[in-house]
Amino acid sequence: MSVLTRDEAQIRAQLLDVHRYAIELDLTTGDETFDSRTVIRFGVRTAGDTFVELKPAELRSVTLDGQPLDPETLDQDRLPLKGLTAGEHELRVDAVMRYSRTGEGMHRFTDPTDGETYAYTQLFMDDVQRVFAAFDQPDLKAVFELTVKAPEGWTVLANGITEHLGEGRWQAAPTPLISTYLVAVAAGPWHSVRTEHRGLPFGIHCRRSLAPYLDADADEILDITRACFDRFHEKFEEPYPFDSYDQAFVPEFNAGAMENPGLVTFRDEFVYRSAVTDTERQTRAMVIAHEMAHMWFGDLVTLKWWDDIWLNESFAEYMGYQTTIEATRFTDTWVDFGVARKAWGYDADQRPSTHPVAPEAVDDTAAALLNFDGISYAKGASALRQLVAWLGEKDFLAGINIHFARHRFGNATLADFIDSLSAATDRDVHAWADAWLRTTGVDTLTPVVTAGDETGTYALTVNRDGSRPHRISVGVYDHDLADEGGLVLRERIGLDVPQTAPQPIGKRPALLLLNDGDLTYAKVRFDAGSFEAVRTGLSGLPEPLTRAVVWNALRDAVRDGELPPAAFLETARAHLPREKDLALVQGVLAFASTYIADRYLDPEERPAALATLSSLCRDFIRRTEDGDNPGLRLIAVRHFIDVAAHPDTIAAWLADGTVPGGPELDPELRWRILGRLAVLGATDEAAIAAELERDPSATGQEGAARCRAALPDPETKRAAWDAMFATDDLSNYLFTATAQGFWQPEQADLVREYVARYYTDALPMAARRGPAIATATGRYAFPSYAVDAENLALGEACLRDADPVTALRRRLVDELDDLARALRVRGRELSV
Repeated sequence: MSVLTRDEAQIRAQLLDVHRYAIELDLTTGDETFDSRTVIRFGVRTAGDTFVELKPAELRSVTLDGQPLDPETLDQDRLPLKGLTAGEHELRVDAVMRYSRTGEGMHRFTDPTDGETYAYTQLFMDDVQRVFAAFDQPDLKAVFELTVKAPEGWTVLANGITEHLGEGRWQAAPTPLISTYLVAVAAGPWHSVRTEHRGLPFGIHCRRSLAPYLDADADEILDITRACFDRFHEKFEEPYPFDSYDQAFVPEFNAGAMENPGLVTFRDEFVYRSAVTDTERQTRAMVIAHEMAHMWFGDLVTLKWWDDIWLNESFAEYMGYQTTIEATRFTDTWVDFGVARKAWGYDADQRPSTHPVAPEAVDDTAAALLNFDGISYAKGASALRQLVAWLGEKDFLAGINIHFARHRFGNATLADFIDSLSAATDRDVHAWADAWLRTTGVDTLTPVVTAGDETGTYALTVNRDGSRPHRISVGVYDHDLADEGGLVLRERIGLDVPQTAPQPIGKRPALLLLNDGDLTYAKVRFDAGSFEAVRTGLSGLPEPLTRAVVWNALRDAVRDGELPPAAFLETARAHLPREKDLALVQGVLAFASTYIADRYLDPEERPAALATLSSLCRDFIRRTEDGDNPGLRLIAVRHFIDVAAHPDTIAAWLADGTVPGGPELDPELRWRILGRLAVLGATDEAAIAAELERDPSATGQEGAARCRAALPDPETKRAAWDAMFATDDLSNYLFTATAQGFWQPEQADLVREYVARYYTDALPMAARRGPAIATATGRYAFPSYAVDAENLALGEACLRDADPVTALRRRLVDELDDLARALRVRGRELSV
């Protein structure tokens, strides 16, 4: 497959003016393929040659202005259009397209619960070519008219309001001008809940087998949707630009969601079959807000080329979190952002694959796809949060509204956006953008406290290891005399870094916390006195966002080799039992188990770490016996299962169908327990098959695949490996589930032979199956628990001597850097 370069896109954009697509899809032709007929009406400014993209199973015919073109001229995914004259043209393409099992193009899924089939599109980057012929680049916007023939009993959803014409034919209202990658279709026997808001039809949709679960949450989902819709209309002068707002929860979706105008698609794990915490509901609310923000950032105004991904994702990320706070009952979303999403950005920004938020060197679509990462989302959102702190929200929103007015239904660049902001403020936004959006890496801020005059006052100087300007709050905390070990806020000091002079802080505080409130993007360190106050008083800090900043600082110190992993565990053991914020408990436990116990500690130290975490979870379970905090109890139960070193307790829970004192085991907890029992060698194929019979759903199929791959049996491991790498039968979700089960720290000796095999077997499979599976191969199937020099050497040799496809290469670079970091953490002599 060829990739589109920026130079090619610029040349084509200068040549063409694309007006309208008329697309006819027939989804009734079989299980493997569908028919696709496309008419493209476009203008040519000056005579020349160009090409149209498509990836057909069979190209039946092509005509240009009524004259046939030779289908044999199709070269990979490009059909040349030669000798175009200036003026108007019409291209007709009749093709057969393949359904996808990898979440790319037109994905087809049959629900194992009831046998019903669904199809939906994910056309991001260059996957539109898997569904219809297109001039596939974001700055060639057009009107799209869509007709779909579907089996009887199906409903067809699209970007515009759809009408059933009879005999399975559906027609969607023409779209406004949108980019090719934003066209969307979702077809199947959907269960739908419909309403209206402000004169527009709203709907939420899911598979029929999930209907009871969607109905249970329909009021919450629609209330959040309406509240965010109203809040965005208070922020933005430009009204919602499309004719309806549907949200479809679709199966085997690779991303969290996709911002197709008028038809947002979500992974259907957001339709909860099992108990979830309030933090997980908050995440769903944030994703709803994030995708709605895209209706303006990305859909109304779209990037001109993929180097400005951040203009889509950073803004939607920032607006998603901020609007959730302003419009819903979830008022602490920045805590979850700080402890989870921001760490994603920090980690990505310290790897060799880091890039600026707004990179200048995105030469083709393959390179662009790699930049949908923690930098474009979390770091970009953090930069915008810092921009709002520096610029003020009033001027920030004024600049955004200028941007919408200037570029509505068009395309824009970073320069365009900065010009719009500059029109709303006297501040030097161009200099800010150069410092924040064109640079890489994470600044580190360290406090230096010096004694002042003879009155006993002190002053603060912030040392900056980095280059960006920061506007931060410094939390000044004293010991709480009424609460031993507690800390009380004396004051917060606004500070610009770099400073022009030391900042007076009065008497020596117990704790100086830089970036209190988490308004900037930087790692923070503690002076010696503040670190001691954190070790003894962290849980006494009054605000969860403050505690999130501290936990992040401790996490960074472990990763940077400045704090022993065991010290982090000791701090967690001492302070987490008093924590009430669910996002913090979840985030700290996840880091402690996934990174510290499984990667950063030597194997002989792991049992003690698991025992510590198990004891910590038992404390939470005891503390919540009265039922007053079911979310905290659920987190504790989940993590207790995950770190269980012995099977007896969790096997008894599974046999009884409940945790003593609750909760009763729902499907998620049953599969979680069975998965851990599989790792420990305390279950077998018969038990897995029986559980699958009990829960034959798609999630059950994934649970069974994960459990089978986790069984400590050579034949079972061989079968799982062959399923991943020797055949192309696994869907994206079943591949991921099998990979998640395969590698286990407890089974290092059993799977040792597969570490070397990974670097030979993964490359051809990733090249064969495409970017989505290539990414999953690097993310989930990588032997991350083989923390040894041999694995690192094999991986480095693979990158040096082999030629992995771009998506796999990027994941290998990241995973190998994480592996090298784990080796450094293990090998360094540390002292506190």
